[in-house]
Amino acid sequence: MSIRFDLDQIINQVGRDKGIDKEVLVSALESAVLSAAKKHYGHNRNIEASFNDELGEIEVLEFRTVVDRVTDPDTQMTIEEARVEFDPDCEVGDELGRKLDSAELGRIAAQTAKQVIIQRLRDAERDIIYSEFKDRKGELVNGIVQRFERGNIIVNLGRTDAVLPEREQISRERYRQNDRVRAMILDIDQASRGPQVILTRSHPDFMKKLFELEVPEISERIVEIKSVAREPGERAKIAVYSGDPSVDPIGACVGIKGSRVQAVSAEFRGERIDIVPWTSDFPSFVARSLAPADVIRVVVDEDDHAMEVVVADEELSLAIGRRGQNVKLASKLTGWRIDVRSESAAAEEAKRARSALESIPGIGIGEAELLYQEGYRTVREVAVASLEDLASVLACDLSRVGRLVQSAADFLKTQDGDLFAGEREHQLASSADIEQLILPAELKEILVKNGFLTLQSLAEVGPDELQLATGFSDSEASQVCEATEAFLRFQE
Repeated sequence: MSIRFDLDQIINQVGRDKGIDKEVLVSALESAVLSAAKKHYGHNRNIEASFNDELGEIEVLEFRTVVDRVTDPDTQMTIEEARVEFDPDCEVGDELGRKLDSAELGRIAAQTAKQVIIQRLRDAERDIIYSEFKDRKGELVNGIVQRFERGNIIVNLGRTDAVLPEREQISRERYRQNDRVRAMILDIDQASRGPQVILTRSHPDFMKKLFELEVPEISERIVEIKSVAREPGERAKIAVYSGDPSVDPIGACVGIKGSRVQAVSAEFRGERIDIVPWTSDFPSFVARSLAPADVIRVVVDEDDHAMEVVVADEELSLAIGRRGQNVKLASKLTGWRIDVRSESAAAEEAKRARSALESIPGIGIGEAELLYQEGYRTVREVAVASLEDLASVLACDLSRVGRLVQSAADFLKTQDGDLFAGEREHQLASSADIEQLILPAELKEILVKNGFLTLQSLAEVGPDELQLATGFSDSEASQVCEATEAFLRFQE
């Protein structure tokens, strides 16, 4: 078989190996040979390159225009020359072409052609990769760990390499070269060097996809995963629901002897997974999300989209969790801000709040109780409330409400500054669990003044946030955080 037909074979073989259309490869070759020819013969000459299917070769053709008087010998020729060398019947204005010998192009021109072909192949492969993966976001893939780059893991997916960024990894997982890894396609980054497939193992949707694989009821849409919250590698909560009353969504996800949930947990090296039944009754949903702690009652604040949850004293640390993990996950899962209180602290706080409201001159015990039930806790809140809101709560006319508001405002003016003694006592009582920490009294007082009234509120912040909120020094903020964590560990 001749060399000419070998080129056609090579094009077909490369097309199959790389998954690139023959037309793309032919266009790349034509462009490369044209670039090489112009480099060799001169850029001013009118040269074209085309692939001849019958001969199986790239032909290089030069075209010149027939004119009466030549002004550009590279692109023009006289009619006498044209009739002798090309066509005896040609006329002025005709464009005549001749085939050039591509063997004359030389080493430098061949190198130029090679560079053009390589670049065109890369561009074509990038387009193919992007087309293949652009609609696969959220899909699970398996790959082989190739190498590590500045904390990122490069994973071979077969057709291309993907990156598992450090931020999308699970902190306690460790991989070696050639390890198998399963991940979810998070995004396709159109970088300057070509599309980059971004993977994730820490995203909540990755856990959701794994449950869809393990639980047929989910893939068949009998059971629905409403939301997922994760502390990757440590703990997760998922909320599930079934519209079919004959199907237990939790039992379906747990499986026989826990086989299904254990399979998902094993993928994350033992990440603990709590499965919570979803309900449209949000107070009930929030209470369930704090499992394994049992909730005594829930107080809803619609305006702030928050809930105050009361648990037994001995279950406070269980509801909050280590480093506040349980309540944080519950908040993410439900979408509500959750404030956990112990039963004794909540009872003492209620007692102080009622006492503060009853201290307003001219208010009755019944009116104070109505205000308390509507969320009013201090004299200040009454003094700054709108007359219409109070009239609605107390079911009385505006003149009566106006007198109560004025009475509350006058009462505040008689106290030390804007915060009267009863409110200060109320705040200190609310911080009953703060008092259990082994800390200097002056640090506890600063915490209370700045609104840190519960162990939960301290568990949710780090030293830097605590410094900004209280003005503590580095050592003081660290001391408070360490004392909080030590107490919660002891409670567990």
